[in-house]
Amino acid sequence: MRITYDEFLKLARDPSVPEEELLKYCDVVKHTGAFDIQFRVKPDMVEMTEIDEEFENALQIGNWASRIRRYWSFKDALHDHPERPMLISEGDSWFQFPILVDDVIDHLSSHYNIYSLGAAGDTAQNMVYGASRARRREYLSALTEYKDKVSGFLFSAAGNDIIGEDPDTGVAMLLDLLKDFNGDISDVDGHIDRAVLDEKLAFLKGAYERVISDIRSVAELKDLPVFVHGYDYVFPYKWEGDTRDPLHAAQDEWLGEPLSERNIPSVLGRKIIGVMLDELYDMLEGLEAMDPNVVVVDCRGAMPNLSDWVDEIHGTSDGFAKVAIRFKAAIDQALVAHGAMT
Repeated sequence: MRITYDEFLKLARDPSVPEEELLKYCDVVKHTGAFDIQFRVKPDMVEMTEIDEEFENALQIGNWASRIRRYWSFKDALHDHPERPMLISEGDSWFQFPILVDDVIDHLSSHYNIYSLGAAGDTAQNMVYGASRARRREYLSALTEYKDKVSGFLFSAAGNDIIGEDPDTGVAMLLDLLKDFNGDISDVDGHIDRAVLDEKLAFLKGAYERVISDIRSVAELKDLPVFVHGYDYVFPYKWEGDTRDPLHAAQDEWLGEPLSERNIPSVLGRKIIGVMLDELYDMLEGLEAMDPNVVVVDCRGAMPNLSDWVDEIHGTSDGFAKVAIRFKAAIDQALVAHGAMT
């Protein structure tokens, strides 16, 4: 039976309605931009006026629905579980994967009261320096609002800035980081454009430093634990035995296509991207060395099997559960040290 668009929006806003229920009324929109998971309401299930359709096109239901449902879940958790530590999270699709997958924050939310600001498709560029005032440095407003309650800040950024799509051209950013295959399957470093990678890592270092300095500028937050990570070793499509066929993206959406354009085999491509991730971790560990309250959560090897990945760069629900275990261990250790939990 069809429902009205207003009725659908009420369902989408209600955190007590299982996300699987929403999928009865939506289709996944494929290839809407790297990491940017979107959904389209099914016209045979939801009755919509012309104005409703215009609103729906502007809404981008995936991020909107997940964000608002999480907000009300957070408010409920503050009331129902005041004993839990409160955290604030900002980040990309590892922290906010709308509807289809239980991401890292979904798994952690049974242990902590988390105010989630994440959005699939977001970049460090936008979170820190973005032209949109509604999104730029949103984390600082939330941290300041809850400065007397918050016990830690979770930050996930860098993936979209390195292996996303250029917002102007739609070309995969990874393509600029790669050199054409030189015929040597063992030559990892020879296929990385070092100047481009160094430039991107320098930009990300500056962005992370800005986030940390923003937080430390608030007296109540000068010792707040800040948790960061550098992702896990990926499996580019097409891997041996690869049966991944995600609803939300092409099979080679982020890695396989640029690797193919450079004629780089997937086995070598995985090693190349692994080196890039290792260097991202090196940069983050440098920040950790300068600020004792920055905690790098090492997720490398958390999802060691192809079956842990729903696509080239996101875990399945079970895969992200393994990542969440790493986060929980790091969070609990830091909060105990800070006297925020026993």
